[in-house]
Amino acid sequence: MTTFKQKTHTYYLQLVQDRIDVFRDMISALTEDSKNDAKGSAGDKHETALSMMHIEQEKLNHKLSEVLAQKAILDKMNPLKVTETIALGSLVKANGIYLYLSVALPKVAIEGVNVIALSPQSPLGSKLMGNPIGFTFEINGAHYCIESIE
Repeated sequence: MTTFKQKTHTYYLQLVQDRIDVFRDMISALTEDSKNDAKGSAGDKHETALSMMHIEQEKLNHKLSEVLAQKAILDKMNPLKVTETIALGSLVKANGIYLYLSVALPKVAIEGVNVIALSPQSPLGSKLMGNPIGFTFEINGAHYCIESIE
């Protein structure tokens, strides 16, 4: 039987893998376009177009490397590991909100439950790290209590 934490981890891994695939496809398409464009034309417009494609390719490569770094972090995490205190990979429930301490990724709904993935370096993530169930804290004027840790 798969736990909610395992489903969350798998969902985020797939989300990151999908992003990697999209960036690789876009980079590949740009590379192909620049090869085809190089055969056809000459002059200033051609040089500008190639330059713009190159800049776009650099941006995509940078985004791809960021997403690959996120995937590397997720790959190192063990969704079966349960700890007494919050650590990287913990699925925390605080005030009815599920927080997955991993990498900063969009909020998702898994089995109708919203989960927010956040980095341990984020303001909220750093407040949570190392604390047990029952720990209370305040952030931006809101009071939170840790209800569970998976």
